[in-house]
Amino acid sequence: MKEIEKNLNGAGMCIGIVQSRFNEVVCEGLLGACRAQLVQQGVSEDDIMLATVPGALEIPLVLQRMAQTGKFDALIALGAVIRGDTYHFEVVSNESARGVGEAQLHGGVPIANAILTTDTDEQAEVRMSVKGAEAALVAIEMANLLKEIK
Repeated sequence: MKEIEKNLNGAGMCIGIVQSRFNEVVCEGLLGACRAQLVQQGVSEDDIMLATVPGALEIPLVLQRMAQTGKFDALIALGAVIRGDTYHFEVVSNESARGVGEAQLHGGVPIANAILTTDTDEQAEVRMSVKGAEAALVAIEMANLLKEIK
């Protein structure tokens, strides 16, 4: 049996990031960790493009547009949806996740989804560094996997 090995080499890759500006402290933390991990894996700073949007619901549209350009090996969604007192949390969490999934399947470009959905600000702040870095690794691994399958 031939097995495709995990490959986390990001050299030569072009990565697009779409980041929400809502819950700014958490989103900036996600971005910092993500960017550092991409560079550590060999992605050049010049090959990373960042687009910011107002909130998590706007992320999928920009991801879809980026995927359609054919310029990116992988994309990353960064955002934070923190539970409040209304049902709005569930709507934003579910619809942003659905939209990211659809953008990935329709665009044919892997998308690492690091839109945090937490009950509190503290939970989001604890997770932001780990999830930002994990998103970078997922994006690179999936881009390499799809190249290997071709």
